[in-house]
Amino acid sequence: MDFLFGSADEEFRAEAREWLTGHLVGDYAALAGVGGPGSEHEGARGRREWERELGSGGWIGLGWECAEGAYGNRVGSLTQQVVWAEEYARVRAPGRMGHIGENLLAPTLIAAGDEAQRRRFLPAIARGEELWCQGYSEPEAGSDLAGLRTAAVRDGGGYRVSGQKIWTSLAAEADWCFVLARTDPGERRHRGLSFLLVPMDQPGRIEVRPIRQMSGTAEFNEVFFDGARAPHVVGGEGAGWRVAMGLLARERGVSTLVQQIGFAAELAAVIAAAVRGGAVRDPVLREQLVRQWAELKVMRWNALRTLGAAGGAGAPSVAKLLWGGWHQRLGELAMRVRGAAAVLGPVDWSARAPYELDALQRLFLFTRADTLYGGSDEIQRNIIAERVLGLPRLER
Repeated sequence: MDFLFGSADEEFRAEAREWLTGHLVGDYAALAGVGGPGSEHEGARGRREWERELGSGGWIGLGWECAEGAYGNRVGSLTQQVVWAEEYARVRAPGRMGHIGENLLAPTLIAAGDEAQRRRFLPAIARGEELWCQGYSEPEAGSDLAGLRTAAVRDGGGYRVSGQKIWTSLAAEADWCFVLARTDPGERRHRGLSFLLVPMDQPGRIEVRPIRQMSGTAEFNEVFFDGARAPHVVGGEGAGWRVAMGLLARERGVSTLVQQIGFAAELAAVIAAAVRGGAVRDPVLREQLVRQWAELKVMRWNALRTLGAAGGAGAPSVAKLLWGGWHQRLGELAMRVRGAAAVLGPVDWSARAPYELDALQRLFLFTRADTLYGGSDEIQRNIIAERVLGLPRLER
């Protein structure tokens, strides 16, 4: 598609900029730049209030494919969604805590849920009042999602869920979790799975344990379910794989462009460090920095080119391979431009605070996971091989 900003988009940009300028003040202004990948746990209380502030302005749910105002949200075109993301990044507004509910669950409910589920959950998400987390990965079923073991049995009008999920972002703050569980033990792999909605406030039946990372932060969690109540199933029993795959496809699109805005800010910080420390005089490092800049531009143009298009079965996998490797290389460059100083923290380490790291050190450590989470590179290559190139399927 031809991607151009028209006069309506620029009017929308002016409205978004005015709203952000007028509301990102006081305590909210102190949250500028707080949160996001690698630091999703920071400033949780204030950022939760900020979600409600966004909801009061109708800014949650711009991309929902439903009638404007049906759930208290505005609806924007694809170009307007990009405009909002650009303006949000420009003022360094707080990292979103409601993005899982807004960008993953809500479109899934619109596409596969029933009207009662949409009426129950979408208004609360649009108001910024209920936060969600995603219960997919397990210790023995990370990238191989079809091998999950978490089970659910019928209990009255709902289900009881038992099992373990891992790498669950925002589990400690979330009100609800959408969980992929096996509801038919007689089926194998992707058959017999259901997409369940589980309230997190169930003492004695749900336990959340933070996972301390090598960066010293704990934004991921293990979640243990012991007969937890799940009153809702989306798409019907046994349709979990279809619903889950539809959800994963929605992680791309505009969200990819939002991600790239953050990448651009990180690249600028790495370049600034190279200039300050003199590393930019090294022709090899200078060439690597230019290559990172050029590759990011290409990723942006490709995302704009394919925005709104179906893109084929392999498009999400290709995108994941591109940005995962790019971001990991950026983390490595962040250390390379610092030289020997990269091993030193901003303050002296102590037993009380052994993980005092600066932003570029956290970037390096966090990006080691980029080629693993969201489906490892190996899994993405298998998808491309089987679904795009038509190569023989890998026996599992």
